[in-house]
Amino acid sequence: MKLQDLINPAAAKELYLPVMAEIRDVRKLTELETLYTVALPGGAELGHQPGQFVAVSLFGVGEAPFSISSSPTRRGVFELGIRRVGMLTDVLAGCTAGRKIGIRGPFGRGIDVERFKGKDVLIVAGGIGLVPMRSMINYVLDRPGDFGRLIICYGSRSDRELLFTDELEKWRRNPNVDFRVTVDRGSPDWTGHTGVITTLIPGLNLDLDNLACCVCGPPVMYRFALLALRSRGVKEKDIWMSLERRMKCGVGKCGHCQINGSYVCQDGPVYHYPEIKALQEAL
Repeated sequence: MKLQDLINPAAAKELYLPVMAEIRDVRKLTELETLYTVALPGGAELGHQPGQFVAVSLFGVGEAPFSISSSPTRRGVFELGIRRVGMLTDVLAGCTAGRKIGIRGPFGRGIDVERFKGKDVLIVAGGIGLVPMRSMINYVLDRPGDFGRLIICYGSRSDRELLFTDELEKWRRNPNVDFRVTVDRGSPDWTGHTGVITTLIPGLNLDLDNLACCVCGPPVMYRFALLALRSRGVKEKDIWMSLERRMKCGVGKCGHCQINGSYVCQDGPVYHYPEIKALQEAL
């Protein structure tokens, strides 16, 4: 059973009615980011693809879209990595296990995993862009026979803002993963690479004839990441990009996500780069 099966069929056409789910676990990632483990009623599966998002609501407070951070290969619950930035997230930050929240979705177009199968997978994630990319990373790790090498480039403003630090260490130790991390500004205790995320790309060992890449991060990062990837010979047809920060209602009604004639909440948030390279304001 999937989330949409729980919605009243008469209301499903509207896509506006949330299903009441339960927070099962709350884990602090950093001072601002928290990971919420959520369960749907009756053990229903969310039925998402890596890169999709849901709308989370608290009655009397509001609703906001958040990327799904867990892989669909890990069943029973799903995870949301949320940054505390406003009223809804302030209230969520005070929630504990057992709290009920509304869920709509999953929405949008995620990563077309079929087009990544059989290839080396390169993930370029900046800041909180690791939240949705973690879904794809764990999807690849859980199905190693379907993919080639996994290459992860992750950048953060500082080492104190690194997300999923326990998992980063596991990725670093995994012999099947080429994991690289950098911070813009390191603390006195930081002994790793320092510099913007694009400084990681020149040193990568890439099979340019057998590669699929997905990029996600702050808007300012995209243009420079594309330049770095193209300078290494990565083909445009092998690049996908997540514009997940533009999400709003999820159903193409409010228009806040519109880029020219494209509604990111429906046509994206994951786009094949050739689709949007000429789209003004996309990158």
